[in-house]
Amino acid sequence: MKEKITENKIMQALDWAYDKAVNGVPGLDSASELASDYMKQNGSRRDQANSLIRWQNTKAGTSGFLTGLGGLITMPVMIPANITSVMYVQIRMISAIAHMGGHNLNDDRVKSLVYACLTGNAAKDILKDVGIVVGRKLTESAIKNISGKTITAINQRVGFRLLTKFGEKGVINLGKAVPLLGGIVGATFDSVATNTIGNIARDTFILEVEPA
Repeated sequence: MKEKITENKIMQALDWAYDKAVNGVPGLDSASELASDYMKQNGSRRDQANSLIRWQNTKAGTSGFLTGLGGLITMPVMIPANITSVMYVQIRMISAIAHMGGHNLNDDRVKSLVYACLTGNAAKDILKDVGIVVGRKLTESAIKNISGKTITAINQRVGFRLLTKFGEKGVINLGKAVPLLGGIVGATFDSVATNTIGNIARDTFILEVEPA
């Protein structure tokens, strides 16, 4: 019996995945730890973020990596486990990029922007609707000016957008649904979608031209 996926359940799953991405799970780095590895590389923050996005595209869909997600199988049964796992991996990538840009992952305003990035190209429209322009990096002061009302509006739009994707495909447009078997998450990643999400996150959280 399929349980109906609702906007509220999607938001619960996002909050769960964000908590695990920021605080880490056994055997997997947290978003800030992942970011720190890439911040040791040569090049600008944008170069480092691009390197992280490339890694996500090439490594995150491998069976070994997905097997490592077995530590996540304490996930609440709200929406299919493979979808929740894909959400977690994508949110961890976005959060790592936000951390690279110097943003506080414990700030609810940053969390809402991370969720918006998860929608890919739709993020620009979602944020534009609430008066936030993506394309130039959001400064700390600009983020601090985001009100609680705006956070709620962003989250509602993100929830609706992801619910629409569920309705169209039965899965979030990031992977194919394969039953969870023996703790191994069977999800194939759409590298085009992952790349788009990563680029939106980079353009949202990291300066286009860094100060000398």
